[in-house]
Amino acid sequence: MKLATRDNNTRDGELIIVDKAGQNACLATDIAPNLQTALDNWSELSMKLTQRYNDLCQKNLTNTFQVDTNSLLAPLPRAYEWIDGSAYINHIILVRKARGAEPPETLNTDPLVYQGGSGKLLGPNADIEHFDTTGGIDFESEITVITDDVPMGTKKSDAAGNIKLIMLANDVSLRNIIPDELKKGFGFFVSKPATAFSPFAITPDELGQSWDGGRVYLPLKTTYNGKPFGNPNSGPEMHFSFLDLIQHVTQTRSLTAGTIIGSGTVSNKDQSKGSSCLAEKRMLEKIEKGEITTPFMSFGDTVEIEMLDNEGNSIFGKIAQKVVEKRD
Repeated sequence: MKLATRDNNTRDGELIIVDKAGQNACLATDIAPNLQTALDNWSELSMKLTQRYNDLCQKNLTNTFQVDTNSLLAPLPRAYEWIDGSAYINHIILVRKARGAEPPETLNTDPLVYQGGSGKLLGPNADIEHFDTTGGIDFESEITVITDDVPMGTKKSDAAGNIKLIMLANDVSLRNIIPDELKKGFGFFVSKPATAFSPFAITPDELGQSWDGGRVYLPLKTTYNGKPFGNPNSGPEMHFSFLDLIQHVTQTRSLTAGTIIGSGTVSNKDQSKGSSCLAEKRMLEKIEKGEITTPFMSFGDTVEIEMLDNEGNSIFGKIAQKVVEKRD
């Protein structure tokens, strides 16, 4: 099932169901007015949503309309929690080198997570707005999941059933601000502006065998300024699965339905696959050539993030953003 949120001039938008091809849709507001309501009542409403999705895909509905991604908000325009992990060891090592920091001693045994701002989440075509570019604007292409209510103390063996939906994300970072902010010993805040999400949130079954063990085994494609930038496979090198991440973050607290958990920047050791952020590319340039030649993002730069299935079909739709100057 594919779900999306259409802008209707309210904070949470209106819930729509999208067909498998991502082209046609129908309203679902008579079942649930928005996605958060659906998640709050998932055990009761998911079967109704699935039945309508099947009817839509089989062209059994008359009140349908074409999908316009410009009218879509993030599937969850605001969320109770946005918890981003860093599950790709190769990425951690490279970005730590880039800012002159050592990887943690528990790199392979204890997941890294931070709690991002969840009150304002961006739609797939929203601009990346900043007052200037001195902060070192960088994109980060990621996989994310949305959970239902997850009890404190949930084990990874029981966590799969808590994952209800999967999305893509662009978790923007301000690389030049991060080092000084982290030196304070209190984590990210101003160096992590609003995150954007894919047009569609899908149920795990949509991925078929590509969803296995809490990982997505497909390449994540990033296009920068119209040119291919990276296409690393999201599955094999995700050291901590989403099941691991759920177990980690519920050690001392429960999660509320509508919590979003991120994989961190998708990264492969195979450099021919490219990267999912500029920081990695810059560090690789420094290692290989002794100097960094790739700048961070400037006003007018664009980034697109998309995942295709084995037949070349777009699964989540495309994140397509442009960096623009924020006016007072």
